[in-house]
Amino acid sequence: MRDGEVLRGPAQAGEAKKRGIRWRLILVWLLRLLSVIWIGKGLMHWATILGLGLVFEPGPAFETRPLTFQAITVYFAVFDLVAGVGLWLTATWGGVLWLLAAVSQLLLGFFFPRWLTLSPALIGTYVALMLTYFLATWAAENQDS
Repeated sequence: MRDGEVLRGPAQAGEAKKRGIRWRLILVWLLRLLSVIWIGKGLMHWATILGLGLVFEPGPAFETRPLTFQAITVYFAVFDLVAGVGLWLTATWGGVLWLLAAVSQLLLGFFFPRWLTLSPALIGTYVALMLTYFLATWAAENQDS
């Protein structure tokens, strides 16, 4: 035991540890921010399905669009909302579904650019968000050790 720990006691000695970066709190805030964004994305896909998407995405009605476009839109309408709820709950499955949704959007944009266009800025943002997620998760898990 150090002299300072003897004087302050064990409860106060642990406070110095708490003053550092609180990675678990950062991870929770990151997950909540991603949740709001992904729920918004899911609602925009539902707006397209319900015919309200003409404001965001001018074009023909959803029913008259090609089947590939309809399938991609329905997939992300459901998947983005479920991933967003899982992220908000800070559940492990939420992070897994979010990663699956983000990677599937990147892959669909890469292999089918006609149906899902991706800008270099959007690709960079997705990669940066994934790296930030992995870093925050790793740091939160190794914070106590």
